[in-house]
Amino acid sequence: MTLANRMGQAAKHVSRMAFGACAALAASAALAAFPGAAHAQNAAAPAAAVVAAPIPRAEGAGPPLWVVSDADSTVYLFGTVHYLRPGTAWGSDKVDAAFASADQFWVEVADQDDPNVAAKVAQQHGVTPDRPLSSILSAEDFAAFDKAAQGVGASGAAMDAYRPWLAAFVVAGTAPLQAGYRAEAGVDKTLMDRARAEGKTVRGFETADRQLRLIAGMSEEAQIAYLNNYVRHGDQIVPKLDQTVAAWLKGDTAEVGRLNRIDTRDIHQDIHRAALIERNTDWTGQIETMMQGSGTAFVAVGVAHLADQDSVVDMLKARGYTVERL
Repeated sequence: MTLANRMGQAAKHVSRMAFGACAALAASAALAAFPGAAHAQNAAAPAAAVVAAPIPRAEGAGPPLWVVSDADSTVYLFGTVHYLRPGTAWGSDKVDAAFASADQFWVEVADQDDPNVAAKVAQQHGVTPDRPLSSILSAEDFAAFDKAAQGVGASGAAMDAYRPWLAAFVVAGTAPLQAGYRAEAGVDKTLMDRARAEGKTVRGFETADRQLRLIAGMSEEAQIAYLNNYVRHGDQIVPKLDQTVAAWLKGDTAEVGRLNRIDTRDIHQDIHRAALIERNTDWTGQIETMMQGSGTAFVAVGVAHLADQDSVVDMLKARGYTVERL
């Protein structure tokens, strides 16, 4: 297989992960959690509205929802899981009511359906033939990577020119798909389709390009640690994702945060910074801009951004806002 063909296959993996790029950085929680206010993108609503199918109801209170409001502005913050198994019951009356009241719908990335964005970044920042993985991984680590790559239908030799972050995307992103998880069943995609069908304005906090560049910009040390983590613990990707979904459905934000840290901060601080701190800081500023205006917005972002340490909720509170969990 030529490098161009291998890149094409990698781009397919990356495009599936683009709107949840940090989903791959925290595959257990962000795949349950790397996919500006003035620069956000608008997506045109379809000419004819389509009635969306009802979302199956979660048991109990369901996934977590927060609200921040003042005299003329309300922003709902809903923690999502980007990839779910079809039929997962996560709906609730409180989410329905909040969603219905909003005229704006915000997600991490509004251009998540454009595979060209991810492919371009992968080609520019995901391949370095002059610094192959075999030259920067130990012999033992490369052998383990080769075995993991064969498990997803590739090989270490076929992906030797990949940067560690891209190789990790391929390794980490395949297992959930094989286990039945699908982006089209995820909360973000489901609510985005519903928002467009109802004629709501759809906006993104960032672009897929920015998400992926944050990942590609991590130190090589962090990228190697990230890759080795999924190679060594590949058998735990789906079980941890299952655990995260279960905790999310129960509204157990502490457990979601704990699971997220296993694959971010516990591996390397650079991963935590790229996956959460930089992005959460940017999003908090954009939400503050919303609060300075008027109207109602419904924000749906990976639950790790709202439940984990250095969360958007914590950052809003630090800026003096009262954030209430509903």
